[in-house]
Amino acid sequence: MQITALAGGVGGARFLRGLLDHLGPTAGHPDPSDPQPSPARLTVIGNTGDDITLYGLRVCPDLDTLMYTLGGVIDEGQGWGRAGESRRLQDELVAYGAQPQWFTLGDLDLATHVVRSQWLGQGLPPSEVTARLAARWGLPDLGVRLLPMSDDPIETHVVVDEGDGPLAMHFQEWWVRLRAAVPAQRFVAVGMDRARPAPGVLEAIAEADVVLLPPSNPVVSIGVILGVPGLREALRATSAPVVGVSPVVNGAPVRGYADACLAALDLPATASAVAGLYADLLDGWLVDEADASAGPWPDQVQVRARPLLMRDRTAAAELAGATLDLARELAPRRPRS
Repeated sequence: MQITALAGGVGGARFLRGLLDHLGPTAGHPDPSDPQPSPARLTVIGNTGDDITLYGLRVCPDLDTLMYTLGGVIDEGQGWGRAGESRRLQDELVAYGAQPQWFTLGDLDLATHVVRSQWLGQGLPPSEVTARLAARWGLPDLGVRLLPMSDDPIETHVVVDEGDGPLAMHFQEWWVRLRAAVPAQRFVAVGMDRARPAPGVLEAIAEADVVLLPPSNPVVSIGVILGVPGLREALRATSAPVVGVSPVVNGAPVRGYADACLAALDLPATASAVAGLYADLLDGWLVDEADASAGPWPDQVQVRARPLLMRDRTAAAELAGATLDLARELAPRRPRS
């Protein structure tokens, strides 16, 4: 089974780790003497709209969270960053008065950003850089291929009203420094109009047996991925069933500020509203039991209710298994026009 998933940060990463737990070990490691790599059983298309340049280094929060989680080195408590981190370099930057001081980087994490920036400066495309970083944590041995949604720079900015009129800021400042407390008027994906899908992205969708939309932020994670020109059309055209998991349970986001993001679109924080954002491409939708009767749902979408909270890896694996069960029930489907 070839599985392709679109994912953002913490929620998507934990779901995909559960998926790997559910699938079990790979059949075998790639033969180092074979010039043709074994095909990935899971291709993850990661959001790069959150990317930001800090202290002269390129930081890719969602890609790194996916990489660290699947690679087994994530800080489980906070859901992002490296386990066993120290902050000596960050403390020294603060002592120098370096800005910004609202985004904290650990010493181990900084090594990732240094080498990424070095390789990008040498002219390597982000997809190649991501592949090199992912190999460091053994993702290919797990049967995982991690792809950025695009090799072209895309940054999500947020337009807010601070009293003197509209003000645009990087998404990370709104999310991390302001904690989404200032209402967003709209989100702007700067560079999206010039972007193209990264190499392998469209092929991963076309050749998939199943396409999954994990419980990631529907506006600034999966929504930004879907904004890459040609990607939404590819999802409508694939013969693979597209199955998603709601990131909203009983009127509240499971994690983060998805409610504040949906409010910018004048949408309520409901599983039904999120399904509506994917209505043109979605076949199956998993919602929590608390939302079983909370429609309306898009006409063609098959909705199933079950517990969605990933309290531990076992629960995440069971959720991933239920998602695949629904996909098997729906496969194959006819491509949409």
